[in-house]
Amino acid sequence: MSLSSYFQVSDNSHVKVPKIGLLRVAGSQARLLKRICETRIGTVTLTKDSADRFFLSMQLASDESFVKVSKATHGHVGIDLNTDNFLTDSEGNIVPNPRYYRTIKGKLAKEQRILSRRQQRAKKEHRSLRDSKNYQKQRLLVAKLHAKVMNQRHNFLQQISTALIKNHDLVVAEELRSKNLLKNHALALSISDVGWRTFLGMLAYKAKLYGRQFITINPRNTTQTCRDCGFVMGTNGTDKLTLDDRNWTCPNCGIHHIRDWNAAKNILDKGIAKLA
Repeated sequence: MSLSSYFQVSDNSHVKVPKIGLLRVAGSQARLLKRICETRIGTVTLTKDSADRFFLSMQLASDESFVKVSKATHGHVGIDLNTDNFLTDSEGNIVPNPRYYRTIKGKLAKEQRILSRRQQRAKKEHRSLRDSKNYQKQRLLVAKLHAKVMNQRHNFLQQISTALIKNHDLVVAEELRSKNLLKNHALALSISDVGWRTFLGMLAYKAKLYGRQFITINPRNTTQTCRDCGFVMGTNGTDKLTLDDRNWTCPNCGIHHIRDWNAAKNILDKGIAKLA
């Protein structure tokens, strides 16, 4: 539902919407009030999700930037995304994988079974699902569980992406082919749970917003290559590293590597070379 005319932000807790009236809201509208004179409100859209939550989104325009671009940090970082941890950067920092979906997987499966039984019961009794109160009550409960996981993941990705962009002039990541990765059934759940594609999208638009650089590189051999001497595992009769090899020693120069840290440093090197 689009509402563009006569929309007003009344105070920190209320907005006036045409054809509906005064609505109580919670969110970031307080920041809009501080600069209401210099901000133009375009299209306003009111939506409702499967968890019966209502959202008011506004298209805003201003002659001044909505964010303050901070000074250059002169910092460069490469990030290696993996299923063991969420990411490891070229400085050796590790961000653990929160695995939000896995934490409620059992509870969600239980509630979905109840939902399925109530659906079957309503069909046997020839009742409309829309009019079945028990079904709708359970549907809402399941939807809220999904929404909780989505909110947790979204908040986590927003915080990590903002920190990376604000603290570095250049962020380099590997190009991901999620569709190909999801074909691996052993890793499909873990890959779906981390939200890599969403994360890279956030890095891309925030880099433009804050005046930073974000690029992706071909991930070929970033994991298999020794950063110190350039030797590639799987050549000269050596075996390639597997997902279980979290630490390894280069057979050519003898340097011991932490797998993901070494990959992140290789990713950064490739990114700098790509820019050059």
